[in-house]
Parts: sequence; C-alpha cells; structure tokens
Amino acid sequence: MSDITDQVKSYSADSIQVLEGLEAVRKRPAMYIGDIGVKGLHHLVWEVVDNSIDEAMGGHCDTIHVTINENNSVTVEDNGRGIPTDMHQKEGRSALEVVLTVLHAGGKFDKDSYKVSGGLHGVGVSCVNALSSALKVNVYREGQIWEQEYSKGAPLYPVKIVGQADRRGTTVTFLPDDTIFTESVYKYDTVAARLRELSFLNKGIKLTLKDLREKDNNGIPRHEEFLSFGGLREFVNYLDDTKEVLIPTPLYIENDKPPIPVEVAISYNTSYQENVVSYVNNINTHEGGTHVAGFRRALTRTLKTYADKSGLLEKAKVEITGDDFREGLTAVISVKVQEPQFEGQTKTKLGNNDVMGAVDIAVGEMLQLYLEENPREAKLIVGKVILAAQARQAAKKAREMVQRKSVLSGSGLPGKLADCSESDPKLCEIYLVEGDSAGGSAKQGRSRQFQAILPLRGKILNVEKAQEHKIYENEEIRNMITALGVRFGRDDDDRALNIEKLRYHKIIIMTDADIDGSHIRTLILTFFYRYMKDLIDKGYIYIAQPPLYLVKKGKQQIYCWTEQQREVAVKELAKDGKEDSVGIQRYKGLGEMNPEQLWETTMNPDTRTLKLVTIESSAEADHLFSMLMGDEVPPRRDFIEKNAKYANIDV
Repeated sequence: MSDITDQVKSYSADSIQVLEGLEAVRKRPAMYIGDIGVKGLHHLVWEVVDNSIDEAMGGHCDTIHVTINENNSVTVEDNGRGIPTDMHQKEGRSALEVVLTVLHAGGKFDKDSYKVSGGLHGVGVSCVNALSSALKVNVYREGQIWEQEYSKGAPLYPVKIVGQADRRGTTVTFLPDDTIFTESVYKYDTVAARLRELSFLNKGIKLTLKDLREKDNNGIPRHEEFLSFGGLREFVNYLDDTKEVLIPTPLYIENDKPPIPVEVAISYNTSYQENVVSYVNNINTHEGGTHVAGFRRALTRTLKTYADKSGLLEKAKVEITGDDFREGLTAVISVKVQEPQFEGQTKTKLGNNDVMGAVDIAVGEMLQLYLEENPREAKLIVGKVILAAQARQAAKKAREMVQRKSVLSGSGLPGKLADCSESDPKLCEIYLVEGDSAGGSAKQGRSRQFQAILPLRGKILNVEKAQEHKIYENEEIRNMITALGVRFGRDDDDRALNIEKLRYHKIIIMTDADIDGSHIRTLILTFFYRYMKDLIDKGYIYIAQPPLYLVKKGKQQIYCWTEQQREVAVKELAKDGKEDSVGIQRYKGLGEMNPEQLWETTMNPDTRTLKLVTIESSAEADHLFSMLMGDEVPPRRDFIEKNAKYANIDV
C-alpha cells in the first residue's frame, strides 16, 4: 500500500505512463482482454504471438514456435530481432522491462518500427505479464542471451545476461494466474485454428504448435506445422475443401498500394450458404465493418452489370437482390490499416470509412476483369445467382407459411411443447430434448415455473444439404421456430432473424451421451449456426451435460461426467480395496434416468453443468460444419482418424 502512496505523491507528467501500470489490469482484466473465461485465457496466447507476427510482417522473422507445456503454461518463440534490451532513457531501466511492465509501451507506436500491427493496441504483452502468476522472457540479441522473470507483472530481478547466443529472437513462457481466470486449461484445437489462420494471412511464415500434455503411444507430443505459400487462395481452398466448387481456382485480388493494402480471395461452391471471413491487421472482424461493406457493394454492382449485359437475367425472369450474389460464395478479405477504429459490441467491427472505398475499387476492378477474361466461369456464377434468387423466393413463401400457421393456431405454440409459467424471457429456459421418453422424464423432473420442454422426434433435417425452403417444411424445425417465438425479416432483409419476441434466453440442447445423441446435437447446432447465428452470438445457446456414470455401493452413490471422475469415485467407495463390490451404471440415454435423477444431475441450476456455445473462429466453424455435415466423405474420415486418438469416443 505504501508503494501506491509514494507513487501518488510523485505523480507528474513524466510518471503518468508508469502509473497506468499493471495493477489496473489485474483489477479489471476484462477491460483489457475481453473476459476472464476460456476466451480471455486464449487471448493471452494471441497477444504474445501477435508480437512475433508483427516482426514477421516487418520482414524480420519467418518462424514462430508455440508450445503448450505440461503445467498448462505456454511458450512462444520466434527468430525476430529480439526485444531491445538497452537502457530506456526516460524510464532508466532496460527497454525489455519497460515493454513487459508498462502499458502502451512498444514499437507499435513508432510508425518507423511497424507500418501496421495487430494485438491490443500496444497493451498486449504487458497485460499477459500482469495476468500471469509467472512469466519468463529470454532475448537472443547481439550475441548474448538476456533474461528476466516476473510474478504477476512484477520483475523478480533486473534484466541480466545469462549466456552467449548464436541466434536472434525472443522466447516468452507464461503461466496464467488461476486466481484471475475461471478457466485454466488451454484447448489445442483453439490454438491450432488461430495459428492456421495466421499462416494463411501471412504467407511464407512458418508456425508450429506442440502440446506436451498429449502424447501418442510412442511418447511423441501432439504437434502440427502451418505454412502457406498461397496465402488467401489456400485459405479459400481450405474453407471449401468439403464443398463442390464452381470455379476451378479462387479469384485473387491484391492491391498493395498505400495507405490501405487490400487482399481478397473469392470462390463459389454449390452450397446454399455465404461464408465471408474478414480481417484487419490479422484481427478477425467477426462483426464485419466498412471493409466487408465495400466488398459486398463491389461484388453486387460488378456481377449485376455483367449479368445484365449477358442477357441471362432477362431469360430467367426473376428479381435479383444482393443476397443472391452471395449464395455459395466463399471469400476472405484482409486489409492493413495504420490506425484502425473498431466499434460494435465486441469491438470487432471496423469503422474506418476510407477503407470501404479502397476495398470497393480494388474488388470492382479485378472482378470485372476476371468476368471478361473467364466467360465460362462467369456464366456458372450468374447461373448460380439465378438459382439462388428462385430458391430465395421459395424459402420466403415457406417462412411466411410457418409464421402464418403459428398465428392461425391460436397461441402458435407446438402441441408437444410443455411451456413454463414465467413470461419474462430473461428468466425462462427451454430444453430441446431428444425423443419422447426423455422428454417425458424432463417434463416430470423440471421446474414448471421457468423451464419449458420441447421433445424432438428423431434426427432433424440436415440443413447443410437442404435448400432453404425444404428446411421450413420440416416439422421438428418448424416446432423449434414457433416455440422460440423468433421471426424472419428485419432491416429490409426478409432472411434476417428477428429475435424481439424470443421467448427464452437459455436454449439448452439435451441429448443422449452416445453416438446418436452426438449426431442429433450436431444437427441442431448446424441449424442454429446456419439460420439463427444471432442466438449463438448473443450467448443464448447451451449444451446440457448429463452424467455418463452412476457409481454406487449400498446407499452411497456418486454421479460422474468423465472417465477420470469414475475412477476416483470407485476408489472412494471401495474403501476396503475391493473395487468389484462397487456398482457402475453407464447411462446410454436420458430415458434411463428417472425424473428426480435428471433434475438433480442435469436440470437443477444449483447442481447442473451447462456448456455455452460460442464461435471462436467463424472460418473454422464454417469449415467444421461443412466437413461434418456435408456430402464429402473423405475429409470427414480424415478428421475422425486424425482426432480419434485425442478424444474419448463412445463407439
């Protein structure tokens, strides 16, 4: 406390940067990294990796290694110039210590050092330090190895030389502070997805990932290498590798003229979805922004002009809208902006107005040239647009029919729905339950005040393979739409989801813990992702976690959700050492639990575990749903073979 008092007494213009120090980060971490859950935990990795990527973007680094260590610490190593270690004139200490302990300190604010950069506007690595119980940095520079260690942002000793170096670069190892984060376990797939994304966005840069927590039968850690020489073209091919493409190679647009370099890759496939992924300085802009608006404007204008000239639209006698030009479209947009302005709820929407014009001009010019030079591909794209317009009109009629039926049938609610008595959506939750028998147990075991139950018969339609109008003809999907109270149509977009009358703010998918249950859960999630993504983005979709086992001996019983919990429970109940005296019940289905058990384990807010469904990477989500639920079998087989040894699969 005396340290803080002394700092306040010496408060001056010279010390203001230091007083913005790391204690504020520890007190309000969510202000700096978004949240203190699994997302914020992984954000620490992104911040350290972004520093290495900035070196790579400047042409000073071509290799970045990321290792998840056995104790769940993370090491990021690069072969860049190394963080400067000489004395910082103003601060009177090593520049390395300043970078690690002072907010807004770093080369990103010097336009001669970095033209553009990602990360959290210069607060990144110091935030990581503040939120780590331990952090160690080694700098390989000018023939020497420099080192410093920290605890919760505070240096343990001054920067010192610990050896001779025959290389250059920086290595940072940090252990997130488990007194701050609610989650402490890193997800391999989440880190791999981000590194893959970065490799496409920064062609020629090699990124590797190694996980020392997971080893195969030969003791070799799980690992992957990401290196792309094709950049965004390869990114589009990766996103489309489970789909049937219309044009043989993606259209690639690059305009590296300052002040706003623009890079875009475009392809079309036979699917019914649009997949546009956008980035600003390697940051995924989930909510889009001016760069996406410029892209869409150029795409619609240029394609419509070409289609009008070709005379193909006249023959089709169908009205075309902007949406029709984007059905089956896969595109990646990447722009570099010196001073990006972000807006939107999650600060992932670009607001710079000048970017819209830069993207519009670049895409319009190159797309027009492509269409003129590739008449065969142009005809295929226009044909796809016409089919999309016809399907859109059919889907609109189908949606209107669903909504009209709900109005005509009084309450509009499905007959199978057991509704709750509470009317405030914020307090209400609905369980989408697999099968009538499980639905019966859930109806008996629930709290009727705030929990509604909607049983779903069998497997719902796979929306990944179906045209949109067919989806609204499916009874189970119609029941979900009417039970939720959502509508379609807002802001002059008859497809946009309108959730003003959403009846529940917790939508919980509850299926059996077997292969069929997993498939049904994936079908429901695919529907929400493709047609009701707003519900996922707003945090309304959850997955219930019914137990896998009931371990019992006499009157003692313990529910278990994992194999590890089961082993511990067996040992706990077998106090005499005779494990064969302990009974183990494996729950294959929800129907095997009576209403009281289902309430106690899976539905009681005081004792249950729910998993919130989030989208960490829209590109990865699109690829995963297409691969799992699409027509192409080989990618699905490869995925299962590759991941089977790292997952608990119930066969």
